[in-house]
Amino acid sequence: MDYQKLANLLYPNVKTSPEEILAKYPPRNLKQGEVVSRFAPSPTGFMHIGNFFQMFISYSLCKVSNGVFFLRMEDTDAKREVEGARAFIYDILNRFGIKVDEYPTLDGKDVGNYGPYVQSQRKELYQIFAKDLVARGKAFPCFCKKTEGKEEILEDRKTKFLENDETEYDPCRDLSYEEVKEHLDRGDKFAIRLRTKNTGKERIVFHDLIKGDIEAKANAKDVILIKNDGIPPYPFAHAVDDTLMGTNVVVRGEEYLGSTPVHLEIFEALGFKPIAYCHNPAVCKIGENGNRRKISKRYDPEAKMLYYFEEGYPKEAVLEYLLNIINSGFEGWRAKNPDAKWEDFKFGINDITAVAPIFDLLKLNDISKNIIAKMSAEEVYENWLAWAKEFKPALADYLEANKEYAIKVCGIDRGGLKPRKDIYKWSMIQEYFSYMLNRPTEKEEIDNIANYKEFLTEYAKGFTLPAEKDEWFAGVKSTAEKLGYATDNKLYKANPEAYKGNTAKACEYIRLALTGKKNSPDIYELMKILGEKETLARLKG
Repeated sequence: MDYQKLANLLYPNVKTSPEEILAKYPPRNLKQGEVVSRFAPSPTGFMHIGNFFQMFISYSLCKVSNGVFFLRMEDTDAKREVEGARAFIYDILNRFGIKVDEYPTLDGKDVGNYGPYVQSQRKELYQIFAKDLVARGKAFPCFCKKTEGKEEILEDRKTKFLENDETEYDPCRDLSYEEVKEHLDRGDKFAIRLRTKNTGKERIVFHDLIKGDIEAKANAKDVILIKNDGIPPYPFAHAVDDTLMGTNVVVRGEEYLGSTPVHLEIFEALGFKPIAYCHNPAVCKIGENGNRRKISKRYDPEAKMLYYFEEGYPKEAVLEYLLNIINSGFEGWRAKNPDAKWEDFKFGINDITAVAPIFDLLKLNDISKNIIAKMSAEEVYENWLAWAKEFKPALADYLEANKEYAIKVCGIDRGGLKPRKDIYKWSMIQEYFSYMLNRPTEKEEIDNIANYKEFLTEYAKGFTLPAEKDEWFAGVKSTAEKLGYATDNKLYKANPEAYKGNTAKACEYIRLALTGKKNSPDIYELMKILGEKETLARLKG
């Protein structure tokens, strides 16, 4: 077989050589240790936390090493592409403050020198390298009709390959030049398959940056490099794109471990140096049966990255939580550096977890509580307002119309050595402080209605709000003592039947009148924010 003649027959219009293309994509000028990695999503819907997790590992490795982080849109599966998905990907990255160095813009331009950054625009590049493989006898045309997608390929195997056979040699690998020409003259579509060099008995060892050396069976399948629609599946596109774009670390899910031998043989056939792989484990959850399972967009709302904005988590909390499950050392670092930015945490590839992380919403909530607790009242207000503008417009109107009051509400129990840590997302504040935004219409159970009404009626007589907390508390004790409440807790504990209650019970009645709850932040602080007029109105019920 004259393979060059065959290659010219298949691709008569491809005149450019691989060498010319490689010259257009020179190696990046990198310093020792600088990482070049990418986020390569398919625009097929919302962004899953598993994809974001891998992206964040790539992003962090690049930023820590002063390397290059780029975005490549893998849009070759036109059937699954969802309208608006590309813009959504950019939106999520922007929301989290992920700065991409090179990327395709939504209006079709490229930022960076290694584009196009959209796979569907790189079709000619794939053809150039496919033609070269055919010309060197390392690939061949396949005219089998079922070569478009994974399902068709699997179905094809049932008829073309022996069950349990160690090899999958496609019958078209033995077609003569004349037979190929006959197919083309009939207008038959063709795919390009790799002519594997292996027999099914070979073993290979490859190195994973997380898992170390891995031994596996070498590929022995004539895998598809270019489908009959001219578009490559992932293995071939990955080898060509990441080589030309200068990627030196590929972060991807460990589900790709099984297909790595295929990818390595493709690299070898192309004459490319293999790229270092970092196969990270999938993000998991503990199911109802106690077993570990992958986090699922079907069952877990937190699998969708927009969920965290809908709920109102600070973006810093989500990123810090992901760092925590990427590298267990982050938690200790944060304890020693409570006020540092998360970007100051430095880690390398060897520090990435090799164990499937368990997603724990309670842990995320704890991290978020600590972050919000450090914010000023003004910062809380601004974040709450920004969230409300997007997800609760009526609330946003209220917050803007009552800014000064709302800031005071946001400042309740804030500051000091031990600020409250009850709030972990902006969506909580309206309900958490509902009694500050509206008079409570319902109250928690009151143990003695008669005593409750009697105390509040007496306390409201001539009520004024003192300027100092001690003076206010003295007034509460005076009313309580007058009505038969113990103001000395030791006396109350010694003979509780002799009293209607103690000072704490009197404060509970005030708290119920103001908030409808038996537990709340400091009563005096609430009164100061509500103001004397509103406080008195609530005391009178």
